[in-house]
Amino acid sequence: MERIPITIKGLKKIKDEHQQLIKVDRPKIINDISTARAHGDLKENAEYHAAKEKQGWIEGRIQRINHILAHADVIDPSTIQSNRVQFGATVQYENVETEEVFKWKIVGEDETDTKNCIISYKSPIARALIGKEEGDEAIIKTPKGAIEVEILEVKYL
Repeated sequence: MERIPITIKGLKKIKDEHQQLIKVDRPKIINDISTARAHGDLKENAEYHAAKEKQGWIEGRIQRINHILAHADVIDPSTIQSNRVQFGATVQYENVETEEVFKWKIVGEDETDTKNCIISYKSPIARALIGKEEGDEAIIKTPKGAIEVEILEVKYL
């Protein structure tokens, strides 16, 4: 059975989302569907179709979260003592050509938040960095071409 790596923070976030979906969003959409049904002809009822579509999304997301929770492999990055990049690491690296410095935290797929520099361990950046340590160089393959980087720092917070 496939285990799904997730941080403690990510697990809490996904549990909170699960509760929101079950206790708030699901009952609301059921009510919205009922209200839309009362407006008559369902073939021409855009409100009804939109509510049914949203209900499908909510139910699908609940199923996905149930799968994650059933197969979660919870990892606490603060307990990891390693110089190598692996799941849970916060990695700072420099683009060798442009000298730009980037910092990413490597987490599970459902924790990704690129606006806050949090990426999945399955992303091209993470895959290029995993297994490396401070001072190592890595090649990150992007749609615009390969980028050579030097790893400056590896931390587990």
